[in-house]
This record gives sequence, C-alpha cells and structure tokens, in this order.
Amino acid sequence: MEKKDIVKILNEISIFYQLKGENFFKIRAYQIAAKALEISEIKLTKNTTLEEIQEIKGIGKSIATQIKTLIDTGKLQIYEDLKKSIPAGLIEMLKIPKLGPKKIKYLYENLNISTVSELEYACLENKLINLPGFGKKTQENILHGIELIKKYKERFLYSEVINQALNIENKLRSFNLIENVSIAGSLRRKKETIKDIDIVASTSNINNAKKIMDFFTSLEEVEEIIAKGETKSSVRLKSGINSDLRLVSTKEYPFALHHFTGSKEHNTAMRAYVKKLSIKMNEYGLFKVNEDGTEEIIETKDKFKTEKDIFSFFKMDYIEPELRENTGEIEASLNKKLPKLIEEKDLNGIFHFHTTFSDGAMTIEQAVKEIKSMGFSYCGITDHSKTAKYAGGIEEEKLDDYFEAIKNVNKKYNDFKVFAGIESDILPDGSLDYDDEILEKFDFVIIAIHSNFNMDKRQMTERIIKAMQNKYSTILSHPTGRLLLARDPYEVDITEIINAAAKYNVDLEINASPFRLDLDWLNCKYAKDKNVKLFINPDAHNLDGLHDYKYGINIARKGWLEKENVANTMSLNEMIEYLKLKKQNKSLPKFNISLTCL
Repeated sequence: MEKKDIVKILNEISIFYQLKGENFFKIRAYQIAAKALEISEIKLTKNTTLEEIQEIKGIGKSIATQIKTLIDTGKLQIYEDLKKSIPAGLIEMLKIPKLGPKKIKYLYENLNISTVSELEYACLENKLINLPGFGKKTQENILHGIELIKKYKERFLYSEVINQALNIENKLRSFNLIENVSIAGSLRRKKETIKDIDIVASTSNINNAKKIMDFFTSLEEVEEIIAKGETKSSVRLKSGINSDLRLVSTKEYPFALHHFTGSKEHNTAMRAYVKKLSIKMNEYGLFKVNEDGTEEIIETKDKFKTEKDIFSFFKMDYIEPELRENTGEIEASLNKKLPKLIEEKDLNGIFHFHTTFSDGAMTIEQAVKEIKSMGFSYCGITDHSKTAKYAGGIEEEKLDDYFEAIKNVNKKYNDFKVFAGIESDILPDGSLDYDDEILEKFDFVIIAIHSNFNMDKRQMTERIIKAMQNKYSTILSHPTGRLLLARDPYEVDITEIINAAAKYNVDLEINASPFRLDLDWLNCKYAKDKNVKLFINPDAHNLDGLHDYKYGINIARKGWLEKENVANTMSLNEMIEYLKLKKQNKSLPKFNISLTCL
C-alpha cells in the first residue's frame, strides 16, 4: 500500500470518528498523523520498521502500529469496522460541498437523517432553517450540493479511472488468446470525466471468445458480472465503475477501435465524409456502395492493420484520439493542417504548487528535490497570499522568510532554478490583495478567484479583467473556478477573458489538478487562436500532486496545443528572460520566444 493511500485512510478514520462523536483528541491524533506522514520523507516498503515510523514527529506508537499493519497486509480492521458501523448514507453526504462531519452528525442524531434523499426532503420542507449552526443560506448550499451530486452521479474523474483501465488492459494483453487490445471510448480521448471503461480486443480465432470472456469476467478487480456474451461482456469493478469488453476478429479490429473510441460526433462526421465517396464505414469495416444501393465489403485483411491505415486509405493524416470531437479535425486532416500536439517530454518546468508556507504538505526543499528528480530544470513556487487565511496565506511580515527560503534552495543547485511567485487573490473589486510594492518583489504573480463566486456574469468578468490589468499579473489561474463533479464554473464570459489576456499580455493556466482541469480544452483552442500563451501547472499541495501536470498535457492536446503554445516548454534561460520581459513591459507583444543565444 502506497503512502498516499495510508494517508487517505488515516484522514478517513478521523472523519469516521467525527461522525461517531469521538473525543477531540482522538480525532486530532489521526489528523496530525496523516499530515505528518504525508510531509515526511519516509519511503514506505515492506522493510519499513515500526521504529522508523515512530520516529516521525506527530505519530504515536498506536497509530504507527496501524500504519505498519497497512504496509504489511493492505488492510486495517479498525478502519473496516468503523466503515461498517456508519450508515452508508452519512458517508455519501460527505460528498456534499460545505457539509462537514459535525453537521452530518447533528442531522443524524436530531432529525434521524441518514441518506441524501432524506436530507433533500428536509431541506425542501425548510427543516434546517432554524437549526443551530445552519440557517437559510446553509440550507440553500446543501440543496445546491445535492443537485451537483445528482448531476454528476455515476461519473468518475479521469485520474480515478485511468490506472484501473491500464491494469485491465495489460492483463488482457498478457492473455495468449488475445491478439490486440486497447482502451477505447472517452477514456482514450482523455475526457475530464468518465462514465465507464471501454476496451476493444481482437482474436485471430473467434472460437476463443468464450475463454476470453471467462478470463475478463473472472479478473480480481471484478465485483459483479452485469452481462456476458461472446462479443461483449459488461462488469462492475470493485471501485464502482463499469467496464465493457468488446471482442472482434483481427481484420475488424482497426474499425472497431476507431468506432468505439468515438466520439459520436466524430464518427458521424467521418461517415458523412466517406459517404461522398460512395463508401460506408462502421465498426466492421468498409463497404463499397453500388449505384443500386447494394453493398460489398472492401477487403481489409492486408490493407487495414491499424487505425492509421484507415486514415491513409482516405488520404487523411492520422487524427489523434484526443482530437476526435468534431471540432474541425477531419477538415484539418484532409488539408494536412493537424497540429503537432504537445507531449509530456516538451515541458521543462512546472509552476503553481503550495508548500508548508501556506496549505501545502511539503517543504520547498522537498518539492524542489521531487521536481528535479522528474527531469525538470526549473519550477515556480506560488503559496497563497494573505487573503486566503483558510489556506494559511502568507502575511506581509512573513514574506521575507518566504523569499529567504527560496533563495537558500536556489543556492544549493547550479542547474536548477526556483522562481519566487505567489497566488494572489483577486478581491471582489478586482484589485489584488498585495500592494504593487510587494508584488514587484516576485518573479511572477499568479492571480486567482477564491471567494465571492456568486457574482453575476458581467461583474465577475469585469472583476477578473481589472485584475489582469495590474502590471504585475503574469498568469490567470483556474480561470472558470470549476471543480469537476463538485462545483460548476462561476458565471464568467470566458471568451472576453481570453481576449483580455491577449490585450493585457497575461498568460492563462491549464490547471492540471484532476479536480479542476481548467482552462478546459475547448477554450484552449480559442486561446491558441488568439495567440495567448498557456502554462500547464499542477496546483499541487503534496509531492504526489506535482505529477498531476500530465493531466494538463491531456487537456492541452485535446485543445490542439503545440509545444510553442505552452510557456513552460521554454528552456531555463528562455524562461528567465520571458518572465523578466513580461514584468518590465505589460504591453509586450505576443511572440514565440527563442533565446538560445543566452
């Protein structure tokens, strides 16, 4: 069991104890232990001793023993017992934004509310308005949270699903009766949220179908078999997500993979194009349509071994799965104008992460070591500014310590640079929460909305644009404020924001946190058209989160972005000069910077 999984379990135990009304010190012990373990540099392996765990400040013998048990067995009885002792509906309620364990416990004990449906009914009956600690506004927030849960029910974040899917794909690939296998559907197209896992496989002998389906449905990840056939089987995994396997012959495989990758809109557009050529295409192959309306199959055995062969047959460039959303990819493919999409290896540094100076669970030194080990040559630290008190935002009197800590880390490395930045809150009137005299001290400034989400569209748009006009604003972070499967974007004219970014020389962020992925891919394409630079940033709060930049790469690719459209593909020397020029002249014209002479 990985460290992050153990941290999650410790935090969940503290929540379960809150729901059960345990004493404060017991709850706090697990919270402190989880934080201490997360921030520690210990690498948990089967060889980790109890004594080594106990050496971590903040972890006592009892919890250390539980951590050791989780390392050795992957299970913890106290955790399982707690989970079983709490009504499942109370745990489900924890998904409702702004409804914490204390309030859930109160509702359960005083109104006997044990499910989300009962809670919704109570809100509609105005039963929460006069309760201590609730009131009309809280009741409205709870109802809105319940609406969000309903809206996003049975959908999963890409990050929650991809490793499960890859694991199943690899197991199927190792099965000797399967010739080809690939993830398909929205997961292959790298959509932000996923409904299920689609997998397409082929076999050279379709008579092996039963054995293949037996293998798939008996995988240890499978909780329940929903349907089982020779060409398609559906299962529910233990994680709660459904997975479908479609089995085809070898010659059908390229067509089936293309068809089941989708999107529906892309497939429809492709069929419309090939129809003009008197050809019909579906998941089984290509068919010539005769004048009398009869069809005859176009022999595929030798011509079509991969999807690329299908596109080549129609004199089209290969369309990457991420682009298959019917946003102009077919025309671009025919005209040889598809973009050369950005790749992970193109990034040279990452910006936007939080350390123990605000609400992060890693020191600056820990973060830099991890980022350096990832192969990057620079990073930009951005702890929260003073207004974000809930996140330990840095007060002015502590900024000298912040700058000094960054300076000390920079002294240790000749081949790596830490840029000193801040995530400055955009106040309701559009001003930033530090004076210009302070903002000037940073190498760059990320600006962001963290409060007053309920402004109308015009007010919010004007608020952000005013902040972008500040001469020290470098990057607009998570521009629409959405939290996937939890919070809708705030009302804002994103087109006007992108236009303003071009006008005021402010770069936009693709916030790569799997919970945000904001700017979204559709708007990335428009930003590219307006020649606005984008940063792909992880918005990390712990060491694992630093690796989330890869989810931002997915969004950039779906948004047609190329290497030159993303600022943090620059080399270290280019980035030094780029930030310097932006700081000196906010009206700096947009250009593709190339400073290899430095």
